[in-house]
Amino acid sequence: MKKLLPIGISDFKKLREVGYVYVDKTEYIYRLVKEGSGYYFLSRPRRFGKSLLLSTIEYLFKGERELYKGLYIEDKWEWGESYPVIRIDFAKDIVKKEDYKRRVIQELEKNYINNEIEQRIEKEEDEVGLFEKLIISIYKRYSKQVVILVDEYDKPILDVIEDKKEAEEVRKELKALYSVLKGLDRYIKFVLITGVSKFSKVSLFSGLNQLEDISLSKEYGNICGYTQEELEKNFKEYLEGVDLEEVREWYNGYNFLGEKVYNPFDILLYLRNRELDNYWYESGKTEFLFKLIKTREYKLGYLEKEYYTKEILEKFDIEYISIEALMYQTGYLTIKETKRIENERVYVLGYPNREVRQSFNRELLYYITGEYQSDRTSKLKMALIEEDMEEIRRQIEIFLETISYEVMKNENVYQAAIYGLMYGMGYEVEIEDRTIKGRIDLTLMINRKKVYIIELKLIEREEEKGKAIKQIEEREYYKKYMNYDKIYIVGIEIDRNKKRIENYEYKRVK
Repeated sequence: MKKLLPIGISDFKKLREVGYVYVDKTEYIYRLVKEGSGYYFLSRPRRFGKSLLLSTIEYLFKGERELYKGLYIEDKWEWGESYPVIRIDFAKDIVKKEDYKRRVIQELEKNYINNEIEQRIEKEEDEVGLFEKLIISIYKRYSKQVVILVDEYDKPILDVIEDKKEAEEVRKELKALYSVLKGLDRYIKFVLITGVSKFSKVSLFSGLNQLEDISLSKEYGNICGYTQEELEKNFKEYLEGVDLEEVREWYNGYNFLGEKVYNPFDILLYLRNRELDNYWYESGKTEFLFKLIKTREYKLGYLEKEYYTKEILEKFDIEYISIEALMYQTGYLTIKETKRIENERVYVLGYPNREVRQSFNRELLYYITGEYQSDRTSKLKMALIEEDMEEIRRQIEIFLETISYEVMKNENVYQAAIYGLMYGMGYEVEIEDRTIKGRIDLTLMINRKKVYIIELKLIEREEEKGKAIKQIEEREYYKKYMNYDKIYIVGIEIDRNKKRIENYEYKRVK
């Protein structure tokens, strides 16, 4: 009999007792507890199994041995010892600062009850004092150090991030709350704080110097998510008849310096439905990101090809929100490769997989045009498959007409819009595609057999016509793709003032 798929199950005890599939991550937990500082921070995108990780740690410290039967940690853990646990969960939405205060009080009150600490909590009481009192009271009651687990620590800020004043107030409140951990080492056994975004230590975890960030630690790169090996080993019965290469292309690809991993929520829904769809994207979409991109004039083409330092990827704060950091931390971009330039490690970012690449760009088109372009992408896709070059032009022209005049004032929109249209079809697309003689604006590869090499230019004068396709020919961009069965080169020139395609040329070179 098949074990159940753990879709949406974040309680480890329920998962084990009912008989859901569990991908064993206890080796990483054992290392965290036994080998490190005991104070950790972990950032991962939404729906990546952070809550289940915390739950697994919670029951482990509580000493519920029967739940770990057959797992890596079963014969290594000291089951004779158990520890009280404080579990704080900020997953519920808040609207304003007052909601945050009420949420913290509720969480503390729950922990007083769960740990059998008698404490009448008045609503006007200071949550910082209550948190400190809770830790010390539990320590005194059980004569044991306390384990502290915080889930979605940053959500109270992200919920109000568009209102900088409200966000700053919530940040100050959270900073005061976490400052309780300073100086309480004697009462604390272990701390793990998880979230999506990493606000700088100076602004939120000020003074908590012992907090070790394992978000980009190779040793813990696979602590959340499923590797290909874990998928094939644990879900073998669900993978019968499945095209593993297609599934990998759609859902694998997240990289936190370990192996490439699947988002658990994504792949579990696929295994249940046996249909390729945008499962994670529909539940993990970050509306604020798209609003931010719109204010930054859609300058997205460069994001994939540049080198980023660790500091840039982690730079996220209320006053300065880096699009690169936000897209990486929320899961829209991931690390594609790492390089070392002199003494510094740098990272190249890219979309993790086909689902995110396609879904993100379709959503971006909505924010540019005000409507979803599924009909347009379907017709363009058919034209590209059938090599109908005039229909390709027609669909791009119709698409450009959907972009409002106000938006089109920004010349960056033309490129971003056409990039998004191509990405939205789900095909492999290269932006700023490097060759030995220069950079191709856009390369579109279809089923590893056919390639379209596209150069985009904005023109203002008649004499500028023809330069796009001429550039492709003179620099021989197509030579990079001579292994493909068919190669088309396309020059698209848009009149800056008329806001339409003024010149469109194409040739088949193979």
